[in-house]
Amino acid sequence: MSYIDGFVIAVPKANKQEFINHAGTIDPIFLELGALRVIECWGDDVPEGKTTDFRMAVKATAEEDVAFSWIEWPDKATRDAAFAKMTEWMEHPEQADPRMDPAKNPMPFDGKRMIFGGFSPVMDLKGD
Repeated sequence: MSYIDGFVIAVPKANKQEFINHAGTIDPIFLELGALRVIECWGDDVPEGKTTDFRMAVKATAEEDVAFSWIEWPDKATRDAAFAKMTEWMEHPEQADPRMDPAKNPMPFDGKRMIFGGFSPVMDLKGD
């Protein structure tokens, strides 16, 4: 079964197109490293909760929307190999894929408030 990396990010509303452009540059790298697909979503119906919610999780302000993204990998081994390659690039920026250069493709959000994690699917239902 596949392996999923999920991300929730607070992005300034004014940076929506920059977020899309940034993803359009970075996401193909994941595919080249073995991902099956990458999905980027912009919050459309993200209700505020009383105890917790997506907005609280990333400390989104009134000027920010929540982006929800995931990467589907064929398996955890492929994902781990891809992340090892990206870690290597961070440690040796001179060897990095130029698309990952923050000077050329800066993150249009505060990466410190991004939440993410890897998940093993336990059910995968598909309709006709």
